[in-house]
Amino acid sequence: MEIFNNRPGFCPSCGSILPPLQVKGNVFCYNCKQEFSPDVYIGETSEYTIHFNSFDPSKISKKVTQKSEATEADGPVVERKCPKCGNDKMSYATLQLRSADEGQTVFFTCLKCKYKESENS
Repeated sequence: MEIFNNRPGFCPSCGSILPPLQVKGNVFCYNCKQEFSPDVYIGETSEYTIHFNSFDPSKISKKVTQKSEATEADGPVVERKCPKCGNDKMSYATLQLRSADEGQTVFFTCLKCKYKESENS
């Protein structure tokens, strides 16, 4: 008795989802063990679109602004003396470079001369 005969990709006898169609040969229903020709997939369509990220140079702002010393920081600013120029303000960033049970590595950058140094905490 074929009650599911108009649904592509489903068994015409029991209504179970049929396995993917192989390159050649018939398809077997896992549930009722019947064999069907590939025609049971006629009418089934799969359509999809892949969207990739793309670079659009027209969306980049071409404004060039002067930054003041206070806004040049790439991170939070702390009072720390630069060993190179003696400036007393440096920005910092932290990364976990070593194993998780050890402290972070702190990278300091002088706001005046851009000198960089690191410290394991």
